[in-house]
Amino acid sequence: MTTTLQAGEQRTLLRNITWQTFLDLCEQRKGSVPRMTYDRGELELMSPRSQHEELGCLIGRIVETFTEQKGIDIRSVASTTFKRHDLTRAFEADESYYIQNVESIWRKEEVDLAIDPPPDLVIEVELTSSAIAKIPLFAAMGIPEVWRHDGTCLKMLSLVEREYQAIDESVQLPGLTAAMIDNVLSKRFEIGETPLIRQFRQSLGQ
Repeated sequence: MTTTLQAGEQRTLLRNITWQTFLDLCEQRKGSVPRMTYDRGELELMSPRSQHEELGCLIGRIVETFTEQKGIDIRSVASTTFKRHDLTRAFEADESYYIQNVESIWRKEEVDLAIDPPPDLVIEVELTSSAIAKIPLFAAMGIPEVWRHDGTCLKMLSLVEREYQAIDESVQLPGLTAAMIDNVLSKRFEIGETPLIRQFRQSLGQ
């Protein structure tokens, strides 16, 4: 077992964990903390702290404000546990959304990746490096777009032929750029969250 602890999050890596043990732990846990990432026998438990949660929630509010203003239908699936038994891989994001595939899961209470598509957008806050390589895991599970924030800036990645490429503007949400999001986040200690989101909404011009 390996544990890392910093101000923003705590990570614990467990090895030689069977798929069934992982599923049992998911069932026994209360809520979505610690968040789990499973990759072929390795299980990472991540307990987010204040800075981590605040960044994730605020980026989520930016996405939801943008899609509301632009009239884009989405379904928020937040920190849902997405599992692929055939790959023996699973993850729980900070925020995740169906956008282009929203109609395929619109009326479903539960999403099953054995028959349903994965979320179109996954948002990860990583103030410390994950012990499990998340990018290959996301690529294997076919996540079209991943955003990662390291506490300083946001990076957008788009899946192209099974590999992620850095992008400046979202493919899933055209018109929304990493620079726009960084600009909003840079002001989070200057004004409250509600006026910050109000300013962002006004900047969209609708």
